[in-house]
Amino acid sequence: MASTPALPTGYQGRYVQGFQMYLQRSQEHQVIQAFMDRVLPVEFARIGEGKKILDVLGVGSGGGEMDAYLLSILQSKLPGIPITADIVEPSTELTDSFKALVAKTPSLQKVPFTWHVKMCAEYESMVKEKKEAKRFDFMHMIQMLYYVSDYSAAIKFFHSLLRENGQLLIVHEAANSGWEKLWKTYRKELCTKTISSYLSAGDIKALLQGMGLRFEEHSIPNTLDISDCFLPGHEAGEKLLDFMTEQDHFHQSLTPEVTLPSASQGTSLCNNKKSPAKRNKTILQRCTAIQLHPLIRHT
Repeated sequence: MASTPALPTGYQGRYVQGFQMYLQRSQEHQVIQAFMDRVLPVEFARIGEGKKILDVLGVGSGGGEMDAYLLSILQSKLPGIPITADIVEPSTELTDSFKALVAKTPSLQKVPFTWHVKMCAEYESMVKEKKEAKRFDFMHMIQMLYYVSDYSAAIKFFHSLLRENGQLLIVHEAANSGWEKLWKTYRKELCTKTISSYLSAGDIKALLQGMGLRFEEHSIPNTLDISDCFLPGHEAGEKLLDFMTEQDHFHQSLTPEVTLPSASQGTSLCNNKKSPAKRNKTILQRCTAIQLHPLIRHT
């Protein structure tokens, strides 16, 4: 019997290239940053009230662009309070990119970073072995819960690390988006690697409600032009399609019976307002930011 290939431990190689292509085409970071500008300054002022130090945890931080942005907001809102940052990210390539970003950003060099190049479950095991968990005032999980095998256990564990009045921010693809329709329609074909079961913000909200946790929900609309994915041999389009479907060379990985319906499905998920000769194919995306209410510990 052939052995099952080991699952990748985070973004590596071609997948990193596809991820970077996705960020360029979707403008996802920009729309999330706009949300942060609207919401986080008030939250940080509340979290920092009476604190002598603020500890931040980034879970699945990738190349660190979102961490850098929210840390800059935190520094500007609370300039007199020292900040520490712990980063949990399994990809060595993306962690190196984050470290390079810190090295060229003077404001980030003032923040002591602790790097945990680990998957969530590995970080949890490490914390439990030490039997003395560091607690945090703010933590975020931005577009990363897709890659966690047990998202319920992960949320419960990380939520347990919050300090009194601390807050967890989750950003995830919304329910009923074009992205969800693609993955749930082709669940059998696509959920074969790191993503073993597609998860939407609707599933996360249901879990939080079951845990009795209160939260606020914010919609972050966005679009993604996937026109190049339908052009045979288009290098950028193929990398983007590989990232969207978590396949290594999508057109070579799946049979024609799967590939052709997938193209048709992609077209049906698009917002086409131009004439057939000039139309672009654009997936309608919508992230949901789930802002858990401040943690109040009862003793």
